[in-house]
Amino acid sequence: MRYLVTGGAGFIGSNTVDELVRRGHGVVVLDDLSSGKEDNLAEVRSKITFMKGSITDIEVVQKAMVQADYVIHLAARTSVPRSVKDPVDTNRINVDGTLNVLVAARDNKVKRVVFAASSSAYGDTPTLPKSEDMQPVPISPYGVTKYVGELYAQTFGRCYGLENVCLRYFNIFGPRQDPDSPYSGVLSRFSAAFLDSTPPVVFGDGEQTRDFTYVENAVQANIVACEAPSASGRTFNIGTGHAVSLNRVLEMLQKASGKTLEAKYEPSREGDIRDSLADIRLAKEFLGYEPAVLFEEGLERTYAWYQANHPKNVAG
Repeated sequence: MRYLVTGGAGFIGSNTVDELVRRGHGVVVLDDLSSGKEDNLAEVRSKITFMKGSITDIEVVQKAMVQADYVIHLAARTSVPRSVKDPVDTNRINVDGTLNVLVAARDNKVKRVVFAASSSAYGDTPTLPKSEDMQPVPISPYGVTKYVGELYAQTFGRCYGLENVCLRYFNIFGPRQDPDSPYSGVLSRFSAAFLDSTPPVVFGDGEQTRDFTYVENAVQANIVACEAPSASGRTFNIGTGHAVSLNRVLEMLQKASGKTLEAKYEPSREGDIRDSLADIRLAKEFLGYEPAVLFEEGLERTYAWYQANHPKNVAG
């Protein structure tokens, strides 16, 4: 089978590409390298086709889509705070870009598009866990753009018969998540802080909870969603079904690192959600999804990866 992975040089994308190559599939990666890195694909570079380009360029997307059986659409402007700061750019990439991907998939008669949706669509509703039948009430421009992507994908299914599956990711973390950006995921920033022995910054009181989901679980979901029968047209939560507070994460990192660091607490950021927890029953039923790596193990693996790739420990 031949897969197009948009955003395939990014964090989740490159991990997905690695697994597709391991399974013997043909892979085309489309990435503009605005946040992804070619180094993320170093181990499989000779086995894939890499195209540098943006999903906002319809001609580039059409070219990348030729002969694709499945599309795993991960390319996006992924930051909630950045979307609050610059909603226009986030909309251009996440909405216009996704529309380009869907049009090209329709034109090239792709079998199915798997769209990386987001738990941010649920907003800050107090009901936990979040289930797919809840009314989306996003509180950030990012959440809006991701929900619009779902609606577009499902409408293309109804209008043009384009098979689609939308996966609402819950706080994916793991190796290759960039800790250097101010918009990075909290676990990558925390890990970097402990490695550098600098105070980790917590936005809020640290008692907010997240369903942190190790990247390997998201990769498996991306791949099974391509072919799962009876899944087309549906949206699924991809999480673990367990939540942990940021303060608890800090305790675990203190244990993993052997360091005791005082966290620096700052005001909550606009668009941030207080608590998040996934109901994953539908994903289990329709995708056969089962989180293979739970949080504790995932955090240990992630910290070990950042440790091994820390500038102090990398030769050269």
